[in-house]
Parts: sequence; C-alpha cells; structure tokens
Amino acid sequence: MQTTTVSGASFSSDEQRVLYSSDETGVFNVFSVPVKGGKPTQLTRAKDASLAVGYFPTDDRILFTRDTSGQERPHLYVRALDGQEQDLTPGDKHRASFFGWSHDDTAFYVLTNERDERFLDLYRYDAKTYARTVLYAGDGEHVPAALSPDERWLALEKSRTLSDSDVYLFNVTTKERQHLTAHQGPATWKAATFDPTSSALYLLTNEGSEFTRVERHELATGKRESVEAPAWDALSTTFSKRGAFRVTRVNEDGRTTLRVHDVKAGKPLALPGLPEGAISDVALSRGEKRMAFLLDGDRAPANLYVFDFATKKVTRLTDTLSRALDAKDLVESERVHFKSFDGLEIPALLYKPHPATAKARAPAIVFVHGGPGGQSSKGYSSFFQFLVHHGYVVLAVNNRGSEGYGKAFFAADDQQHGKAPLQDCVEAKKYLAGLPYVDGERVGILGPSYGGYMVLAALAFHPDVFAVGVDAFGITDWLSALRELPPHKTALREALYQEMGNPETQEAMLRDISPLFHAEKIRKPLLIIQGAHDPRVPKARTDTFVESLRKSTTPLDYLVLPEDGHGFSGKKSEAETSLRILSFLDQHLRGKP
Repeated sequence: MQTTTVSGASFSSDEQRVLYSSDETGVFNVFSVPVKGGKPTQLTRAKDASLAVGYFPTDDRILFTRDTSGQERPHLYVRALDGQEQDLTPGDKHRASFFGWSHDDTAFYVLTNERDERFLDLYRYDAKTYARTVLYAGDGEHVPAALSPDERWLALEKSRTLSDSDVYLFNVTTKERQHLTAHQGPATWKAATFDPTSSALYLLTNEGSEFTRVERHELATGKRESVEAPAWDALSTTFSKRGAFRVTRVNEDGRTTLRVHDVKAGKPLALPGLPEGAISDVALSRGEKRMAFLLDGDRAPANLYVFDFATKKVTRLTDTLSRALDAKDLVESERVHFKSFDGLEIPALLYKPHPATAKARAPAIVFVHGGPGGQSSKGYSSFFQFLVHHGYVVLAVNNRGSEGYGKAFFAADDQQHGKAPLQDCVEAKKYLAGLPYVDGERVGILGPSYGGYMVLAALAFHPDVFAVGVDAFGITDWLSALRELPPHKTALREALYQEMGNPETQEAMLRDISPLFHAEKIRKPLLIIQGAHDPRVPKARTDTFVESLRKSTTPLDYLVLPEDGHGFSGKKSEAETSLRILSFLDQHLRGKP
C-alpha cells in the first residue's frame, strides 16, 4: 500500500516541466517534474485531494481541483506565482470542473452548477483577471461536451438511456440548437472534439456496429465520414494544439492503447520504444514536440513518461513502485472467459497466487467492479496484488453490462439488475471452483459501489453460493437511490430509470432487487464498508440495513470511515481498510484464527 498513484499530465509554458498529481504524501497533491527527469517539486499541500489540471499557457500559474471530505463537490483553484491559492468557484453547494483553454490562450472555460444544482452552465474566464461571462446556460438535458476553437459552436450531448444518446450543435451567438445525430434504434453518439480550424466536429458512435468508431462531421456542409474504426471501442480522439497530430485512445479487451495520427501525412505515426502497458492521461505539448502520458501494467503501477517526437526517446519521470516490492513477486493477470447460465460468454481477469497448486488449493474472491457499466481492466491494482500476495485467487469479472465488449453486451443488463448480471457472478464462482488450485468451498464475493450492491444481492438472493461477502459503498435500496438522485444527475434521470427501473411505475420490481428488503435472507459472514460523507450512498441508509442484519445471527462487521465519501480520501484510509478486509477474510474464509 506504499505504492504511489499518479495521474494527470500538463506541460509548462516553456515545455520544460510536467505537472501531475501524486498521493505520495498520503493524499493527492500537485507536483511538477522536469521533462528530462529529476526531483519532483510539490506545489500544493492540502489535506483534501488536490488534482492537477494544468499550467497556464504563458506563465507558471497552475489550475487544480480540490474536493472537501470526498463530498464530490470539487472546485477549481488557481495557484498564483507566489504560491497563494484562490478558489475560482467559491460556494458550498455546487461542483465545478475545467472545460479547456481558449485557442488563443487568453481564457479558459469552466462548467459549474452554482446557478441551479440541476443544470451545468459553461463560463469563459479571463486568464489574467478571472472575470467571467456565460457562454451557455444549461437546461438539465443537453450537457456541454466540446467547444470549437473560434467559440462559435458548442457540442451538446443528451442521453436517453445509457446505451442511447445524441449530439446537438449549439450556436453560441444565436443560441440556436441543431440535432446532428437523429437515428433509429439504440446507439450512442458522443462529441469528441472540434478540429483546430473549427471546420469539423469529430464524433464517437456505435450506430450500426457493436463497437465505437470515430466520424468527422463537416460543419459547413453537414457531410459526414468515418475516419477511424478500430476493432474495439474508440474511447476518445483529440488534436494537438496546431493540428499536426490526432490522438485516439482505444479500449482493447480491457487495456487502453494509443494511436497517434500524423494529420498531414494521413497515416499513423510509429511510436518506437514505447513500453508495454495500458496508456492513459495523454497530453501533447503546445509546440507539438513532446507527448506526456501515464503507463502501467499488472506488475507495475502507473508511471509518468515523456515521448520526444524528434528523437523518439522515451523518458520515465516517476518511480511509483514501493522499494519494498520486487515486481517479480507480483502477479500478471490472465484474460479468461467462461459461459454463463444462458451461454453468454463472460470475460474476466484471473490473478493466481504463486504458491497455489492442486495440492495446496487456495481460497478465492469474485471481484465485481463498480458502475453499472464499469469494467475491470488490465493494469496495476495494489489491492488485487495485496490479496494475491496473501494467498487469495482473484477473479475480476466483467459481467454483462460492462463496457468495452460491444453494444449488445453493454445493454444486456438493462432492467435485469439483481438477476442476469448477478447470475454471471454465480457462474464466476462455479468457474473458480472448477480450477484445480482453488478450494471451491472457500469462495467469497467482494465489490465497491455497484459491485458492493452485487455483493449484498448475491448474499440475499443466492444465500448458499458464496462463503462470505465484502461490500464497500454499495447501494442497499434502489427505490430511495433513484427517487433521491442528486440534482446534478438530472440529465441522467431517464437514462437511469431505463437502466435500473422507474421508482414510480416499477416499485415492486425495485423492491425485489433491493437487499434492504431482504436482509433476513443473508446468512453468510458480511463486512460492510461505509463512508461517513458518502453523497451517493448516505450513511443513514446503510445504518438502516445494518440494523436489520443485526436482528439475525449473521456474522456482521460494519466499518464506517469517518473522513471518506464514496471511496477513499487517502492512502492511510485505503491501507487500513485493506487490512480490515484481509483480517475478515482470514477469519471467515481462510479459517485462520
């Protein structure tokens, strides 16, 4: 747990340093490091998570976000040249996020719901004075996604369901809105970026196909063409400052890969020397000479790298693996598949402890990711390595409804929660029990957020399948959760109703799948982890569920994290919770005293 996590990347105005976030102090703060390598400089020193946004284009001021006590109300801050910090979006009841820099670098854009918690408005901030003007007033349905460099056009996204969405083009001057992506049947359309000349909007869509491709929409004529159609989902595409490169990220079977296109040459750019691993947080310097990115693998936590386009040299800028660890002792995950109850093939990642054999069979964990609609991907997980090191086999299952495996697979959990996706987890247990080095009598289930709900549902609706359960931040009552959506989720209300169920018209169904109303069915040992400040899963709701459980003889351990929200606020909390989970598993699954 002493492994450091880093995120984000941004070049300084002179392109000699890279800004990033790191939790090496125990909580995320902002750091800067020379592009040629060297000792990092810590720029913020807060007890609440502070995440780097970027350097200003013309000087060494920086923008960063900070969230207080995990309440999911981040604000945008500026750090001045003298080190003083200023909240650019002050207030107590709203959230704000950075939306990009103007093409001429004289301004930046900010999304905030301060006017009305239900709506996201887009502001233009002057880069010198921080004076601001409204560019777009949100309506709760059409959410800003991309702004053209000439500030004339704003691309808006509207979700009907989590599998069906549209893109609209908003004229910032006339306030007119045009529907760009009318279609039949479910399909996702998203706005990726405008080109540097403001002549075309690049879109991401899976209309007519299982996977997401990149399309170019010419603004003057409305002509549209497919420009990139990988065999897997294209996650994003964006241009460098001057338009020399277009960079696309692709989700290839649970690992993010990178494609850099030479726009003038009209072909992909060779990237020799790039290490193997999953790539994220890509940033190109304004002069288009360098590219910063994060790269990680199962046995190597994410590190920050810089690639020089002229020399093709790759420089690693951070060293995040704990010095107490040897990568050789860690475990590489294996991509596996198994058939579910109805024949659907379910992908998963399998982590096997080195000592596990047919003669020394190990206990195992089915891990369920968050969401719905998330994905367990290749890449470093300190928690998985921690469990595997202590002798537990881990199967990270991507049940139906997980992203990355096609449109039909993603939509296969609609109105099926607590049923078919949960049955996939039951089949995952059967798969584990069939492995020669797994003790099929000692298989538990563990998950965070939506995965936490799946844990509770598994113990309630399949009470004899799993030996134990560990729920972290899981929803117990879908009726209340859907009726009491936070105001900033207004745009997704109908989409969530389509995905989960409508609390006004499907109350009986939602009661049937909510563990709160079936607590008496749970008989196996259960550890529940709850953040005291969780805005998505209020502590009072979980308290009610725990009170119901305590009426039975079910072994129950309830851990409330006083400084956390819907997740961990820092490394200390994560490490202490991991030890608590290990102790619980050792006692109730492994059988150690």
